[in-house]
Amino acid sequence: MSQYSTVKEQTAKEVIILAGGLGTRLQPVISDLPKCLAPVSGKPFLHFVMAHLQKNGLEHFIFSLGYKSELIIDFIEKEYPNISKTFLVEKEQLGTGGAIKAACKTIKGKAVVIVNGDTLFTADINKLISFHYSHSADCTIAVKLLKNNSRYGTVDITSQGLVKSFTEKKKQAPGYINGGIYVLDVRHFLNEPLPLKFSFEKDWLQKNTRVKSFYGVKNNKYFIDIGIPEDYAKANAQLSNLKM
Repeated sequence: MSQYSTVKEQTAKEVIILAGGLGTRLQPVISDLPKCLAPVSGKPFLHFVMAHLQKNGLEHFIFSLGYKSELIIDFIEKEYPNISKTFLVEKEQLGTGGAIKAACKTIKGKAVVIVNGDTLFTADINKLISFHYSHSADCTIAVKLLKNNSRYGTVDITSQGLVKSFTEKKKQAPGYINGGIYVLDVRHFLNEPLPLKFSFEKDWLQKNTRVKSFYGVKNNKYFIDIGIPEDYAKANAQLSNLKM
């Protein structure tokens, strides 16, 4: 095997963007728009997610869609007509795990990047990919230190980055949270007896920390999840001045 092919295999140029949720908590603020299209500083939030992914060299975009999928497809077709893309629309809600499983069946590479369409975490994705391959991980997670993790729960990791456990939400306290960016070993994931519908976070990550190699890579970059009105307001105040 040539050095070129080895390097090529140890990259991940495909990304799954999870954007199928109903966004119930945000509906009073954005009406019937999908969360990822919520207007932020005059642009759909998905614009900022795409800018970060493109900056990090991702080349093929798989959009996992559900609620109001036609609005997201229309936005992507108009704003990004020349990118390589695939749209997958759920006929029924599959949960994050079911959506990832369906999308992974379209992946050509050994590993795939996964992000949430309603979260912007400007972590170095290529660093995450390199770490993933160098540690032969099943899944590598970008984690972020927050002073108040009460909304998210925490990820407990060793000094080498191995995930020990996922802790449920607590009262206000500092800790590392799951930032919602993953690099996933596609073959290993699809070889498992996974159900049609399940939660990637609760039913796969949390239940397999002792039997699989999950790693967390610490990042101190900008993080925002617009899933609740308070953080949506923060995004509107902050993203107009953010340097991607």
